[in-house]
Amino acid sequence: MVKLVSWNVNGIRACVRKGFLDYFNEVSADIFCLQETKLQEGQISLDLEGYHQYWNYAEKKGYSGTAVFTKVPPLSVKYGIGPNKQESEGRAITLEFDKFFLVNVYTPNSKRDLSRLDYRLIWEEEVLDYLIQLDRVKPVIYCGDLNVAHREIDLKNAKSNRGNSGFTEEERGKMTTLLEAGFIDSFRYFYPDREGAYTWWSYMSKVRERNIGWRIDYFIVSERMAESLLKAEIHAGVMGSDHCPVALEMKP
Repeated sequence: MVKLVSWNVNGIRACVRKGFLDYFNEVSADIFCLQETKLQEGQISLDLEGYHQYWNYAEKKGYSGTAVFTKVPPLSVKYGIGPNKQESEGRAITLEFDKFFLVNVYTPNSKRDLSRLDYRLIWEEEVLDYLIQLDRVKPVIYCGDLNVAHREIDLKNAKSNRGNSGFTEEERGKMTTLLEAGFIDSFRYFYPDREGAYTWWSYMSKVRERNIGWRIDYFIVSERMAESLLKAEIHAGVMGSDHCPVALEMKP
């Protein structure tokens, strides 16, 4: 069995102070992906015995950033997607393994006023092209904070959020296009109709306790990996960030 975990930690240094290592050691994933690490090189040293560490730092301090920790060393590692302008924000890492590519991504937020929506849509197009190219070589596992609730079932208050950042028709449409291009939302593969399954909650008072959330963190895989999928989970009880971890278990 191969176990993968993805977590937007909203600042790894803060998350470590809130019990990150306890969860990391308990879950014992083969591959552990982080988004929104919010640091520069040399600002943290994690002693993760048995893991190879790969970090993609944003040029802007305390912003964005991704990381992957893996027990099995990859065949190759690539930072960023598409033109170099993407790499300045540290938003993507691709690891190639024997049987698949792993693409860990922190998708740009289109912002409350949608001022970054155009940038976001270009990013989505470049990611789709990139994933399709990889998929021609070997299957792809695409994970991370994708900053979109795909369907109404994926957030608590769909009607009042329609058109808001993360739930615009444009962003949802890009997710539909991706899935129609030969990919599977692994959580919905197992639980097509499950309600109340969220991965992000506002820090506003009592929001998380009342489970007023959004499902915006995903494991998306190539369709031909469907028979290898064993389990998809949302670890909603794990604190330390405004997101919770999501997990995927697969046949080796």
